[in-house]
Amino acid sequence: MTSFQRKTGLGRGLSALLDDSESASPPKNSGVNPVSETRQERNAIGHVSISEIETNPFQPRTEFDQVALNELADSIRVQGLIQPITVRKNGNNSYQLISGERRLRASKLAGLTEIPAYIRSANDQQMLEMALIENIQRENLNAIEIALSFQQMMEECSLKQEQLGERVGKNRTTVANYLRLLKLPPAIQVSIRDQKISMGHARALINVDDIDKQLFIHQEIIDKGLSVRKVEELVRSINSVQIKPAAVAKPLPPLEYQKLQNDLTSKFATKVKLKVGQNGKGAIEIPFMSDQDLNRIMELLDW
Repeated sequence: MTSFQRKTGLGRGLSALLDDSESASPPKNSGVNPVSETRQERNAIGHVSISEIETNPFQPRTEFDQVALNELADSIRVQGLIQPITVRKNGNNSYQLISGERRLRASKLAGLTEIPAYIRSANDQQMLEMALIENIQRENLNAIEIALSFQQMMEECSLKQEQLGERVGKNRTTVANYLRLLKLPPAIQVSIRDQKISMGHARALINVDDIDKQLFIHQEIIDKGLSVRKVEELVRSINSVQIKPAAVAKPLPPLEYQKLQNDLTSKFATKVKLKVGQNGKGAIEIPFMSDQDLNRIMELLDW
């Protein structure tokens, strides 16, 4: 492999972070004794007891498909583990996982007591970078997991967006778009995580400044299965609507009215306003964005 080829792919990549050169020395505070760690430990595959392996605290993946794990475990029982995991030495009889948690979990299910592993030197920053890059390359993290991983990497490694992009092989705009997902309301983030809406839907929603409008469009996507193109059209339509500011700012109603207003807003997926006068009289205002939106509200009112 040429030096040019090693620079392609996901930024620096795992090979650069793992540092396969013979002259590589353990980073400071890596927990590895530079005298006891031999060239063989750095470059050869060894067998490590599963009971001696600690999980990676920087693992960005939070969920694993149990069905897929069981299928991998069945394969391991028959064929063995073909691709070694990667660990760093923590002490005389202790290792910490760098990458390969899915393979480790499946190996436990398969009943293995030892597992083939690359034994590497790595400090905490390299551990985080390796875990992130390995998962992006192999595990197809959902967009929210990627965004959270990027945020964690920037905070814990003191990186700017440009520097992060260099490490994961993405431009600054792509990194920024992922990070902007974390500004969306929690309900929308959950839908992205659970793949109820796509990254394309999310990018369109990011361009809507008003949270209530974001939630309305999000509900339309879920209820009607809108395509990304339809959502983009809806966003342009909603953003073009000019909302007139209230002439006089009115005080918020008492706590019980405020709760009722919030409940109605949640029910109709639009910003319901509850106006109550001192004599107890008032009005409920339910705004709508289009004829279709009005029909949806009328259906909820069973009219």
